Amino acid sequence: MPGTTPDQPPGLRTGTLTTSDITFFVVSAAAPLTVMAGVAPVAILLGGIGAPVGYLLAGVTLTVFAVGFTTMSRHVRSGGAFYAYITRGLGVPLGIAAALVAMLGYNGMEIGVYGLLGSATSDTAAAFGLDVPWLPVSLAGLLVIWYGGYRSIDFGAKVLGVLLVAETGILVLLAGGVLLDGGADGLSIAGLAPAHVLTGGTAAVLACAFAAFTGFESTVIYRREARDPDRTVPRATYLAVAFLGLFYAFVVWTVIQAFGEDKVVQAAADDPGGLFFAAITTYVGAWAADLMHVLIVTSVLASLLAFHNAINRYTLALAEEGVLPKALGRIHPRHRSPYLAGAAQTVLGAVVVLAFALAGADPYQQLLLWVNTPGMLGLMVLQLLAALAVPCFFRKTPHQEGVWRTLVAPVAAFVLLAGAILLVTANIELFTAASTTVNTVLVALVPAVFVLGLLLARRLRRTRPEVYARFAAEPTPQGETPACPPTSSSSTPASAIPSSPATPLSPSVTD
Repeated sequence: MPGTTPDQPPGLRTGTLTTSDITFFVVSAAAPLTVMAGVAPVAILLGGIGAPVGYLLAGVTLTVFAVGFTTMSRHVRSGGAFYAYITRGLGVPLGIAAALVAMLGYNGMEIGVYGLLGSATSDTAAAFGLDVPWLPVSLAGLLVIWYGGYRSIDFGAKVLGVLLVAETGILVLLAGGVLLDGGADGLSIAGLAPAHVLTGGTAAVLACAFAAFTGFESTVIYRREARDPDRTVPRATYLAVAFLGLFYAFVVWTVIQAFGEDKVVQAAADDPGGLFFAAITTYVGAWAADLMHVLIVTSVLASLLAFHNAINRYTLALAEEGVLPKALGRIHPRHRSPYLAGAAQTVLGAVVVLAFALAGADPYQQLLLWVNTPGMLGLMVLQLLAALAVPCFFRKTPHQEGVWRTLVAPVAAFVLLAGAILLVTANIELFTAASTTVNTVLVALVPAVFVLGLLLARRLRRTRPEVYARFAAEPTPQGETPACPPTSSSSTPASAIPSSPATPLSPSVTD
């Protein structure tokens, strides 16, 4: 086995993933078809015909974030991604807190989607005259996703590649049908004018748009398995955010043209869930609507597998750090996957799904929305802290990077992301459809987990100083002493570190 000697345990399959492979993982996590068919009608309803611009603005903001983020990826090789970046820039206490928020964020984004898998499959079956209960589908999905994560990373990349091409293909087919026909009243870009973009619903549209990009930053998680990671990781990040921003905006614009700029808002109000299906039936055919129903299910599966792989690698990194049990860091000798981390995540998912089912909860309104929402907020907070970590890291690290990459872009991204978090929080009812009490609890979960992480950091510094000191250290060749983060010395006072949520971690692991 390459990279493994008889007396050395197996590691991840290095040098495997190409730029396109990593892009497939990231874009699949965003679930473009599900986001478009399920959420874009709400954006149109709230923001009118200027809704496509919201997706472009979100894409621009995250592109600015990617500038500093990918620059730092050339200097921080730890498998802990977000939490490693935050540790190296802002200190160990914030890094450990970020690690817990990352686990909340990625688990929340994945486990809630099992509710969507069950409800989407039930809806698809109903479209064909069948009655399929959601719970058996969700439990079967847990097993399918576990197996996908158990297999090698290149197996997962191939599966996601096929599923992603299928779900984007049906949206391209819809757009092509509208463009060839000329839309309901002729094609128009009038909706892109400032008068239609800057409306009372702009904030809500932007909130929906930022949520649609969730998971794009997970490119760095696959650094250890990437070919030439200094090139493939940044390329995949830019490709993912550019594709999502342009594709989302284009598809939303074509659907507006399908109904006409003066009729689309009413159509979205009358039947938001059926908006895309009605459009593709009119411009392509009923067979395409049936196919779209099926591809929404495969889109959800692709998103689940992408998030599952990301969670497994965060868990692996934390186990190698010594924060989680060492057993979770075991790598399968044949598939070279973090298989015990995947099994643990699957068990956690099953517990949450069964708990909601036993409580009689709705798989969409409660399991999906209530579990996804704190996950989404957690990942946005991690982006915010990572943006702040970039200039702090480069201020104390010798480098030859330009000021745009190390200061201007990260600071601009921090300001823009702070605004995005405020927009999402202020419009939280759009994502939860819940009461004020439930919304307060869901939003409070992220700061609560962050504070718990700070307390854990304090405890580790006192009881396990060697784990604390080596947290998010750079990976080194076997047998050498890892380079510890400058701010991770056990003598560093906790008060010297800024407080805010953030990301996952990684120890002295061989790359």
